Amino acid sequence: MKKILIVEDALTVRLYYHKVLSENGFEVDMAINGVEGLEKVLQKGYDLFIVDINMPKMDGYTFLRELRTNREIIQAPAIVITTEDKREDKEKALKSGANLYLVKPVKSLELLIYAKLLTGVKL
Repeated sequence: MKKILIVEDALTVRLYYHKVLSENGFEVDMAINGVEGLEKVLQKGYDLFIVDINMPKMDGYTFLRELRTNREIIQAPAIVITTEDKREDKEKALKSGANLYLVKPVKSLELLIYAKLLTGVKL
């Protein structure tokens, strides 16, 4: 079973992503900010990260940069899903280590397809 970590401060968004992914065969953990996300990464390996940008304590850009410095998990893909829709935000996220940049709201089917593609699960 593929493992996904959702790093998102909005409870309703976290629960929505969790429901969509867990109901489709993924093991899903959640963190409310980048600090908590990194703590979870140290305890467990993940196959995919879904990351928001604007969060307290540690934003998504910093989380991704910190994540990519760890050689053990550098290969796990990351999807940034955010309300930020500027080109500079997308470029910054990709430079920080994101593999894909999506703008909220994201439909459940879109989330599921990208999660499966990036984790190698058959569609």
